[in-house]
Amino acid sequence: MADRVPQTYGNHSRFDPLFHFFALPVIMLSVIVTLVHCLHRRNWFSIWLVIFSIAILVVTMKARMYATKLQDRIIRMEERQRLYGLLPETLRARIGELSEAQLVGLRFASDAELPGLVEETLAKKLSAAQIKKSIKVWRPDYFRV
Repeated sequence: MADRVPQTYGNHSRFDPLFHFFALPVIMLSVIVTLVHCLHRRNWFSIWLVIFSIAILVVTMKARMYATKLQDRIIRMEERQRLYGLLPETLRARIGELSEAQLVGLRFASDAELPGLVEETLAKKLSAAQIKKSIKVWRPDYFRV
């Protein structure tokens, strides 16, 4: 882990090369190829290939969405626990007012700046992107799907 580039707002997004640069392009290209094939040779099998290739694309995208949604739920749970331990009593009572997106954004904030950032988030109803841009000391997350 020592050889990792320090994470910032500008570089925290991750690409999974096998998913983003191989599987997804191949599946999307397959949908296009089956559509073109179906236009040139319209028969039940060609139509079925189009339906099947679209189904594969949907399954691929849903699997990705399920993984990220599950991860967001885990982050929500972790951040609520972290906030409970770091926030003063007055802010602790307001943890439930933070949305899932806000909690996901707050996970990058250092322990020292978290109370102030939570207070600002609640007062100004900051979005996850606004929260991330406000962070001064970035707490990296190298395990995001």
